[in-house]
Amino acid sequence: MQVDQALTTEAAPQDVPSPVQEPEYILDEEDRTAAAESEAAEAPASVASEPSTEVPPAEALLQLKPLSGTTARFADLLTPPAEVIQEANAEQGQESENASEYNVPIVLDPSVQGHIRFFNVSIRNRFEQWLIRLSHYRPLVDSIFTEFQLPSDLIYLSLVESGFNPHAYSRARAAGPWQFMKGTAKVYGLRVDSYVDERRDPVKSTVAAARYLRDLYDLFGTWPLAMAAYNAGEGKVMRALHTAQAESFSDIAKTRLIRRETKEYVPRFMAATIIAKNPDRYGFPQNDVRPHQFEEVVVRRPIHFKAIANVTGISYQELKVLNPELRRDATPPDDPEYHLKVPVGTREKVEQLLERAPTHKFPPLPMPVQVKGRHFKSETDSGHWYRVRVGDSLEKIAKRFNISVKTLKSNNNLTGPTIKAGSRLVIAN
Repeated sequence: MQVDQALTTEAAPQDVPSPVQEPEYILDEEDRTAAAESEAAEAPASVASEPSTEVPPAEALLQLKPLSGTTARFADLLTPPAEVIQEANAEQGQESENASEYNVPIVLDPSVQGHIRFFNVSIRNRFEQWLIRLSHYRPLVDSIFTEFQLPSDLIYLSLVESGFNPHAYSRARAAGPWQFMKGTAKVYGLRVDSYVDERRDPVKSTVAAARYLRDLYDLFGTWPLAMAAYNAGEGKVMRALHTAQAESFSDIAKTRLIRRETKEYVPRFMAATIIAKNPDRYGFPQNDVRPHQFEEVVVRRPIHFKAIANVTGISYQELKVLNPELRRDATPPDDPEYHLKVPVGTREKVEQLLERAPTHKFPPLPMPVQVKGRHFKSETDSGHWYRVRVGDSLEKIAKRFNISVKTLKSNNNLTGPTIKAGSRLVIAN
C-alpha cells in the first residue's frame, strides 16, 4: 500500500506490454535479520524445477460472459461481484464445482500475461516461497475475510504487497504483510510506536486490511478500483476518475492520471491470483504447510523473550516468529495486559512459570536531536545516531553534524570511505 505520488509521464504502447518490474520493498537491518530467521523457522519445502513459460489459454482459466456489442466497463467482461456469487451459492445450497472460479474480476490480457511470466520464470523460486508462506497464514486470513464478507481471492493481494512477509518494509515506509503506511495503520486501529508495530502482526494487520478493503469497495463499487486505491490512495484514484470522467479502472489505466506502479498493480494481482489458484498448471507444488496457530498468555509486565525461553524451554526464535509486532523482543512496558502469543499446547506451562522470569528494563527511548532545522534520533545507549540516506557520504554527514570524518569513522569502526544507504552511523559517544 502506497501514498499518492507525482503523476507519471510514461506512456507505453498499448499493443506491447510494459517491462514488468518487481514491486520494491526493503528491510532495515533489524527486520532483515528477523525476516531471515522467520523464514528459516518455517517448514522447508522443495522448490519446483523446470519452470514452464506456457500461459494457459484464457478460456481454460476464466469464466467470461458472452459479449454483445462493445463494452466500456472493466467488470462487464467478468464474473459477477463476490457478493452476487456468494448469494447465488447460498440460494442453491452448494458450492461451485469449478475450483478455478474467480470471485473478483480477472482478465488475461498482455499485461497480465507479462506478470504471469515474471512470477513463473523471472522470480519463480521466490514466488514459490511466497505461496508457501501464504499457505502458512491462509486459514487465518480466510476466516477474517469471511467475517468481513470479502471475496476469498483478495487474499492474493498480500502476495503482490509483500509475499505475506510480516517483516517487509518498503522505501515508502509501509510495513508488514499488508504494507500499511503509519497514518493509515493508526486510522484502522493498529498500534505503531517504539515498542509495538502491529502492522507486522499477521492477525491485527489482516483485520485492518479487511476493514480498509471493505471501505474502499463501498467507496468505489468495484474491486479493481478498490485495489488501485489500496495501492495509490483513494484520493489519487478519485481525482483520476473525476478528471477523466471515467467509471472504471481500465479507463484511468489508459491515462497519465495514475502512476505506472498503480497501472501494473491490478494486473499483477490478477497474475498472482491466476497462478495461485492454478498452481498445477504452472508446475508449482502444493505442499502441506503447518498453519499459523498459537495460544495467548496475558503478560502484565515487560518480559524479554530470552527470559521467557529460559524459564519455559520454549524456543526464543519461536517466540520471535509468533510475535513479530514486538520490536524489542519484549512485551511493552506501558501495557498492563499484553496478549503474548505462545506455541499451541504451552499456555498453561507459560502461565505457571512466567513469574520466575525477571522484569525487563528497557534502555531510555531515543531523544530527538535538532540539527540544522531537522530532527534526528539518538542511539539509545551510545550517543546520537543517523540513518544513511541515498546520496550521503562521510564528508557530508561529518559536515552536517560538525564533526571530523576521522571521528565519524572511529565511532563506527569504519576503515574505508564507503557507506550504505539505510545503515546507521553513531555520531557521538
